[in-house]
Amino acid sequence: MNNENSVNLRNQVRERYAGIARNEGGCCSTTASCGGDNDYSRKLGYSAEELAALPEGAELGLGCGNPTAIAALSRGETVLDLGSGAGVDCFLAARAVGESGRVIGVDMTAEMLSRARSNALKGGYSNVEFRLGEIEHLPVADATVDVILSNCVINLSTDKQQVFREAYRVLKSGGRLAISDIVALQPLPEAIRADVSHYTGCVAGAALVNDVEQMLQQVGFSSIRVKPREASRAVIRDMAGERGIEDYIASADIEAIKP
Repeated sequence: MNNENSVNLRNQVRERYAGIARNEGGCCSTTASCGGDNDYSRKLGYSAEELAALPEGAELGLGCGNPTAIAALSRGETVLDLGSGAGVDCFLAARAVGESGRVIGVDMTAEMLSRARSNALKGGYSNVEFRLGEIEHLPVADATVDVILSNCVINLSTDKQQVFREAYRVLKSGGRLAISDIVALQPLPEAIRADVSHYTGCVAGAALVNDVEQMLQQVGFSSIRVKPREASRAVIRDMAGERGIEDYIASADIEAIKP
């Protein structure tokens, strides 16, 4: 993909999610209606107790899993959320790491940051901060993070390996990835890949499982695990608003460690 196309796609992704933050659209495809629905969120892996503890407006139904469920967070850890949206996973992580811990959310959409910061104030999350930035160029210092979370965001990047390079850079030695993302189970048809609405809707940018594993390995990660969640495929079909798409993509738990 040339630089001009990459920039155009990034701008369209930014505008779509800015619109969602302004309550101007749904979270996924033009036909899906998943945003903020608790039933949808529970299908993704959030418990009723977790959802009840969140500030109103934090969960917009933008994810494809629950990365905090696989992160095994501990008190005092520093957590970074790539593409933090309205803050749902940051707030769940903040509860897990406690007052001695710290959570940083990074998002490229100013409207989402404004919403997340408002949610943090409403919920009294003093150990959470939100920064404007792109996940390919993180506004975070080297080797300062224990755990990186991300939820259905890396598939939206046109340079996924650069995202993983940045993740490796900011993690401490022994730091770990706990990511929920859309992956491709087989090559997507060209008609889907060429559809911008499918790209901004977390479908067309999905990388093949083997490609994700290779990118992580080439960056330097070890103990790599990319596990598609079979149960997610029906949810993905509803999210994408297109029957049959579940034959090509699924939500996956992605884990790795920086040696």
